[in-house]
Amino acid sequence: MPDATETIRNRIDELTDRKRTAQDGPSPAATERQHAKGKLTAHERIALLLDKGSFNEVESLRRHRATGFGLEDKKPYGDGVVTGWGTVHGRTVFVYAHDFRVFGGALGEAHAQKIHKIMDLAEAAGAPLVSLNDGAGARIQEGVTALAGYGGIFRRNTKSSGVIPQISVMLGPCAGGAAYSPALTDFVFMVRETSQMFITGPDVVKAVTGEEITQNGLGGADVHASTSGVAHFAYDDEEHCLEDVRYLLSLLPSNNRELAPVERSGDPADRLNDRLLELVPTEPGQAYDIRAVIEEIVDDGEYFEVHPAWATNIVCALTRLDGQVAGIVANQPASMAGVLDIEASEKAARFVQFCDAFNIPLVTLVDVPGFLPGVDQEHNGIIRRGAKLLFAYCNATVPRISLVLRKAYGGAYIVMDSRSIGADLSLAWPTNEIAVMGAEGAANVVFRREINAADDPDAVRAERIAEYKSELMHPYYAAERGLVDDVIDPRETRSVLIRSLEMLRAKHTDLPSRKHGNPPQ
Repeated sequence: MPDATETIRNRIDELTDRKRTAQDGPSPAATERQHAKGKLTAHERIALLLDKGSFNEVESLRRHRATGFGLEDKKPYGDGVVTGWGTVHGRTVFVYAHDFRVFGGALGEAHAQKIHKIMDLAEAAGAPLVSLNDGAGARIQEGVTALAGYGGIFRRNTKSSGVIPQISVMLGPCAGGAAYSPALTDFVFMVRETSQMFITGPDVVKAVTGEEITQNGLGGADVHASTSGVAHFAYDDEEHCLEDVRYLLSLLPSNNRELAPVERSGDPADRLNDRLLELVPTEPGQAYDIRAVIEEIVDDGEYFEVHPAWATNIVCALTRLDGQVAGIVANQPASMAGVLDIEASEKAARFVQFCDAFNIPLVTLVDVPGFLPGVDQEHNGIIRRGAKLLFAYCNATVPRISLVLRKAYGGAYIVMDSRSIGADLSLAWPTNEIAVMGAEGAANVVFRREINAADDPDAVRAERIAEYKSELMHPYYAAERGLVDDVIDPRETRSVLIRSLEMLRAKHTDLPSRKHGNPPQ
């Protein structure tokens, strides 16, 4: 009789060989080609993303069942995608990573089913999903079944939206319909030179429009990070990119039923912000960098800015205040004087929606001269697209605190989470100017006839500007009418925000019964 122990050992050896073959890829040469492009393999990327030794692979021995076009002779293990789960900072995270060495990472039926499986598991377990994208799109040889596979991914992306954090990391090409999956997720990371995203590639663009452009010029990391706004972050290499994915995950809850993890620091909650008196000029038109204000207020000066290169006239960032995660939305006077325009409105609206979906309190720092005027803005839909930010704030049920640092004029004041649209607390510094418009513009409208008829128009204009400021724009006008809850000493900003967020931690708001709202598009 055969030795049972020997038989099982042989089977284990065979299993080990098969799994090693799946991980090693089709050949050493394929791995060398991947490395020559400055790209890591799927398993190498997962090892950087997850805590050491925590990865549990799923369906590593899966093979496709397709025939024709030579596919019946090529049935590699894994079918071009690695799926599984592990931990990041000790918390469960699900991941799938395209393996470009196998069919160029192209998606076929089995490949898609592996992704569907891991997406379903992530939703069921209530844990974040990270996709490491490096694929050539649909596997043409498998026809419509490949397209149906993408449909299943898109449906699951949408179903999990606002339920678990979804992060897309672009580490190679992503063309055609495949690009819509990252667009449906919460955050998109890209690596310069090696990753591109576009619906139609340079060849098609040239054939249809006659325009000549490179792949990076059409859909590279910097294009999407600064021009289209598709990518939230861009990096020079995969290592730093994946390091920041880990950092972002440390700031997020695992799902929409939990709060983000608390990490206390040695930064005192009652630390005074004396430096703020120097950072923010009292003159409304003088520029300064709002990021310096954020650094002064938050724990240890650390924050993670979202979309730092796109719509730079507004800053959105995740940070901690006394260990608790908070989302910061702030006008940026150093860029376009901090006005709101189409791109800034859309950027902030998406960020507000994300924070609201995942129980992250919102702190809004207001220093806004209004909406950007211009034919371009009006014709491109500033009304409906600016209303996205208004809708996002009005719909948000998380704790909301707004703080007016200096000016807050016109409709932009309302939109930046004013008391009238539901901010829980509306605070202001004694340098605040809350009004329909700036004093100069208001005086020119209200006293136009008097100024034009005066012997000395400039003197009358100056007199009326001073009158308007003293009557309607003094720092306590809004507070006297209950539209500002308190005017605070700027040096106490950090401690006031922390105490206010602590008070609001158990906030609960019920929205009307509905399937969902219909936000402006």
